[in-house]
Amino acid sequence: MAQSDKRKSEFHFFDDVCSFVDKAAQFTSHDKGLLSQIKACNSVYRFQFPIRKGNSFEIIHAWRVEHSHHMMPTKGGIRYSDMVNEDEVMALAALMTYKCAIVNVPFGGAKGGIKINTRNYTTAELENITRRYTVELIKKNFIGPGIDVPAPDYGSGEREMAWIADTYMTMNPGSLDALGCVTGKPLALHGIGGRKEATGRGVAFAARECVSVSEDMKALGLTAGLEGKRMIVQGLGNVGLNAAKYLMEFGAILVGICEYEGAVYHPDGLDLFEILEHRKSSGSILGYKKAKKEFKNPAEGLEQVCDILIPAALENQITAENIERIKAKIIVEGANGPTTPQAAAYFIEKGGIIVPDMYANAGGVTVSYFEWLKNLSHVAFGRMDRRYDENANLNILNTIENATGMSLSQQQRAIIVKGASELELVNSGLEDTMVRSYHEIREKMVTNPKITDLRTAAFVLAIDKIATSYMNMGIWP
Repeated sequence: MAQSDKRKSEFHFFDDVCSFVDKAAQFTSHDKGLLSQIKACNSVYRFQFPIRKGNSFEIIHAWRVEHSHHMMPTKGGIRYSDMVNEDEVMALAALMTYKCAIVNVPFGGAKGGIKINTRNYTTAELENITRRYTVELIKKNFIGPGIDVPAPDYGSGEREMAWIADTYMTMNPGSLDALGCVTGKPLALHGIGGRKEATGRGVAFAARECVSVSEDMKALGLTAGLEGKRMIVQGLGNVGLNAAKYLMEFGAILVGICEYEGAVYHPDGLDLFEILEHRKSSGSILGYKKAKKEFKNPAEGLEQVCDILIPAALENQITAENIERIKAKIIVEGANGPTTPQAAAYFIEKGGIIVPDMYANAGGVTVSYFEWLKNLSHVAFGRMDRRYDENANLNILNTIENATGMSLSQQQRAIIVKGASELELVNSGLEDTMVRSYHEIREKMVTNPKITDLRTAAFVLAIDKIATSYMNMGIWP
């Protein structure tokens, strides 16, 4: 049995997502038919197309799933992986729906998948695959700034989004908002500052808010705040790397890193940037001399002592098989679906806290929303008012100095007077979104004694918001 087929037969990701929804639905009073609609994938487009590879042809299998149209457009990344399958794409599309509802981003959920290993293709072949995938979406009306807006995901990035945008614009000449057909674009193609690191930064904000609640930390035997908290990060991709970097800036200590080639650990802390340099030169994180322990099986790295565990790789990493060996007190899900329902139930029962994926990694879609708004408004954030704010601040500062006789240094004046750049506004909006959303989720949990975990509380919030949208559309009375 092929690895991907075996994985699919053993793990039903979409069913797991639906089971989380069913659990949360018990705490709502919505019509059963409405709940069934909320769970269902509205549109599943499965297709294949040929490409020339060398002197032969190869068939590429691909998907685009639009889970919910309660908000338009739908939104979700495109995954490039030889492990991707229809069940996974459906599950990720569903999670996007709930994720957007939780952080109050007005999109329905969607997801795409192209079944390839990007290492096996040249840049020209990847461009051909991406452009052909885009053409297939255009033909079926599965892409557009008001229809369905893709974004980067595992295996894809700014380069692929640029190819998609260019293909869409070529096939839609004269479309004023064409660049809004995709997010995660390069800055030169009217992307937005902070998008690349947004998901990892959002994970860091989520972890910070979780440990900021003294009452919750006391129950775990921890002090409030990130200072001195030990963390293990799985995955040094875009999400894991940025989450680790920002959490270290917030005061956490990186004690473990897990990657596909193995894991390294030191209870007193690891130097993230030294490890990155070591991996760049050697091709592996293994062999890093300052690590106290290293494991050829990366799963063992998850089981070491820490306060916060951040699985930021792929789904199905923390399961019934290894959950009893997990020593972390807090799991912050940087990846989508890294913890199975059975493992999550056990961890919560033992008193741990799981910060759920559809909230914790919502930073990407939040900043994608900002980019989409920028593309529709055709003006960068801060362009209209930055200098006005600086002049207004300067006038206020001069008035205060003249009235009081005080005098500030040039550096102090620059800090006070400075107007916000687009990047600063984006990061401010992301932080505000993650802070407000966490406490909204936690409030839902603590005000209902029957809700014992943040994931269920988040799903209850999402279900209520989506149901309200459907009822406001007049579909349900």
